[in-house]
Amino acid sequence: MSRQPAGGPTLEQVAALAGVGRGTASRAINGGEHVSERSRAAVQAAVAELGYVPNRAARSLVTRRTDAIALVIAESEERIFGQPFFAGVIRGISVAVTDAGRQLVLLLAQAGRRTEHLDGYLTRQHVDGVLLVSLHDDDALPQQIRERGLPVVLGGRPVSGTGGGFVDMDNEHGARLVVDHLLARGRRAVGTIAGPPDMTAGRDRHAGFVAALSDAGRPADPDLTVHGDFTQDSGERAMRELLARRPDVDGVFCANDLMAAGALQVLRDAGRRVPEDVSVVGFDDSPMALSTHPPLTSVHQSSEDMGRVMVELLFSQMAEPVEPPRSRVLPTHLVVRASS
Repeated sequence: MSRQPAGGPTLEQVAALAGVGRGTASRAINGGEHVSERSRAAVQAAVAELGYVPNRAARSLVTRRTDAIALVIAESEERIFGQPFFAGVIRGISVAVTDAGRQLVLLLAQAGRRTEHLDGYLTRQHVDGVLLVSLHDDDALPQQIRERGLPVVLGGRPVSGTGGGFVDMDNEHGARLVVDHLLARGRRAVGTIAGPPDMTAGRDRHAGFVAALSDAGRPADPDLTVHGDFTQDSGERAMRELLARRPDVDGVFCANDLMAAGALQVLRDAGRRVPEDVSVVGFDDSPMALSTHPPLTSVHQSSEDMGRVMVELLFSQMAEPVEPPRSRVLPTHLVVRASS
């Protein structure tokens, strides 16, 4: 019985070698209850001797766990693979999930392009919990998942009143730091290329921009605000519009680094020197901030930390399902470079 058969050892052979019944062997292998320490040790020794590999499906039946975590990103493939923010979030989540001995399932689920297969997959039969990133205001997916009894954590503060656990950056504070910095540099016509108004990150960064100007006794000028969608192309379009509306603009806060890169290109094409004529500041402190010309001043946020903490809070929900979901807001700080 100590030799491995050609077809691989079976659960019955493990049980026979350990001197226990098949059910006891199954519970011992799969973490079930009602197994004595003596029997568990005997089964573990038999597993090691025979080289037995547990069946994942059988384990799920005993533990009522799939050991799989779903990461759902509600954006297009172009944005997910084109924006550094998502790479950091995925990296942080992947490391934390793997370190916990679980599997990560990545699902791309842009609103309006979802299939019934995706909706049907997000159940307890397939995953133990769900992480949701980059949601827009009208997205009903978080509530649908909660109604199925699955724990869920959002990347980004949800719409007020929706409840649930989330991890977010201190977006408003980061934006305030930018305005204070630009005003301290003597900038008088400070504009912003704001993020999408249907996302809390876009709204919060714009709110911080407006509040900081107000605190300095400078009410925000509507002509100095143009909204983008966090892409470089939208940053270019917004910068051209700002220059057309207010040729005197001398400071620009861009709600992410990609839009800032677009703004820098337009300013260069228009013959505006950075930072002599116009100071430009981004938000992310992504690797791109070091490769722009000039290097970009930016608000630092750790998307990798965001992913790691999301997993931490999800596991907490899974371990204590009756406790109210917890949330975290992570700090931001300004990294000053040559663009301002």
